[in-house]
Amino acid sequence: MNVGIVMLVHTALGRAEQVARHWSAAGCPVVIHVDKVVDRKTYESFVTALSDLEHVTFSKRYRCEWGTWGIVQATQAASEQMLAQYAQVRHVYLASGSCLPLRPVQELLDYLGERPHTDFIESATTSEVPWTVGGLDEERFTLRFPVSWKRNRYLFDLLVNTQRSLGLQRKMPNGIVAHMGSQWWCLSRRTLSAILQDPERPTYDRFFKHVWIPDESYFQTLARHYSSNIESRSLTLSKFDFQGKPHIFYDDHLQLLRRSDCFVARKIWPYADRLYAAFLTDAAGAMKKTEPNPGKIDRIFSKAVERRTRGRSGLYMQSRFPNEDWENGVTAAPYSMFQGFAELFENFEPWLAAATGARVHGHLFAKDKVYYADGQNAINGALSDSAVLRDYNGRGFLTNLIWNTRGERQCFQFGPADNQDICWRVAKDPNAQISVITGAWAVPLFRSNRDFADIRAIAANLQKLESEHMDILRSPYTKARVRIWTMAEFIEAPMEPLQGILDEIGRTKLSRLSEAPKMVDLAGFGQFLQNLKNQGMHPYLMGDFPVERGVAATPKAQRKPYLVQ
Repeated sequence: MNVGIVMLVHTALGRAEQVARHWSAAGCPVVIHVDKVVDRKTYESFVTALSDLEHVTFSKRYRCEWGTWGIVQATQAASEQMLAQYAQVRHVYLASGSCLPLRPVQELLDYLGERPHTDFIESATTSEVPWTVGGLDEERFTLRFPVSWKRNRYLFDLLVNTQRSLGLQRKMPNGIVAHMGSQWWCLSRRTLSAILQDPERPTYDRFFKHVWIPDESYFQTLARHYSSNIESRSLTLSKFDFQGKPHIFYDDHLQLLRRSDCFVARKIWPYADRLYAAFLTDAAGAMKKTEPNPGKIDRIFSKAVERRTRGRSGLYMQSRFPNEDWENGVTAAPYSMFQGFAELFENFEPWLAAATGARVHGHLFAKDKVYYADGQNAINGALSDSAVLRDYNGRGFLTNLIWNTRGERQCFQFGPADNQDICWRVAKDPNAQISVITGAWAVPLFRSNRDFADIRAIAANLQKLESEHMDILRSPYTKARVRIWTMAEFIEAPMEPLQGILDEIGRTKLSRLSEAPKMVDLAGFGQFLQNLKNQGMHPYLMGDFPVERGVAATPKAQRKPYLVQ
């Protein structure tokens, strides 16, 4: 009987009874504190259920609200009772009702028996503590916290700000140095009795009564004052997430808990029947004897935190979705957006699909509908070709398209006549490869048989939209791989940019491109641009495109002009 167990219980009393019986069966005396918020009938039923156990007793009850002095009072009362009733106890192990012994209790008794004067308590100064999340460090000791943070958050913040503005600060009593750490400790009888029987205890109690979250600092600070041998670690596996909330262990954490080699773990889900059945067993069915090492599973917890906070690339969740630039990758895989190519080359989409093996779509963001590859009216993920559904959340549409087709390279056409809502999303996406031939939107207008006054108005609007898009693509915030050519410079030597585009996609079926796709007939295009100028519209995005070049370009193009020599 060299180890006594102090249990702080406030919920799941049935599980607490089960664990108390397990401790008692191994010869450990148990003193239980039940939170005063538990109604008297439930409390009395709990006491009656354990009345058959000789060495299980109950201490005076206090209201234990998170972050308040009541938890320390409860721990003090139960610990005093343990030391008074059981003189043989050499160590007192603090646990909660949701703690679960992972290894045979005898191993814990042997482990502590070999270290009779060692105190296992996480204890570090405020400057060394990396785990405080959204809280206070030094100020939790220098300010006063007379109200509950959970019940009176407005008043709590008001009092903190008032004390800050008035410059009010408290000093640590008797020059002790504030330390913090896990609430769950295992202290030697000598250290614990020195803390509880110190003549200066009323002074320390008055001070810590107005410290925020004193259960993580009271014993952690005073143990440094009295202990001769502290191991600053807890024998209880207790993990917290990035928000400072404790991880809850469920049935599917069984193997994870086995790998920790710890004596005790919290916080266990009350309905984790498999865990309780696996660990509250005889020594033969328990874990092997080894040194406690919770660090073995830290990597898994780190990955869990990263997955929760960052998610997977291109897959959104509620914690990140409303926040711009919080995503871990805008999309799930690389893709290509082409602007002006389908207007300049005949059958560009089937040519690109044949050359790369990628899925090449038409204008996914056309105003009337979504033009999927091969004329499909729906695609992976039940994404229809409805423009109304797509435009409800255009950015989400693109993200879903890339996510649902990952493993297959997606290419699509884009232009100033399309819905422009996704321009910034694509530009800020490192997965995007954007290739633009500026001014190529004029080719379909040139080949149309519309009234010239209508053409001029449409051209002016399209040029304005494309100019705004080019400003986005040239922005310092753009992360996509962007290549921009004017139409004039592209048709001068199209082989090199086409080869570069195919190489970047990385799936070209040709070792070296020998012939460009067939270019549309541009005879008279230069004169068309001049006519726009004559009508008062200046088409500058095409580049230097004199009338003579437009007339002469077509015969050359139709003689397969861009062969590699």
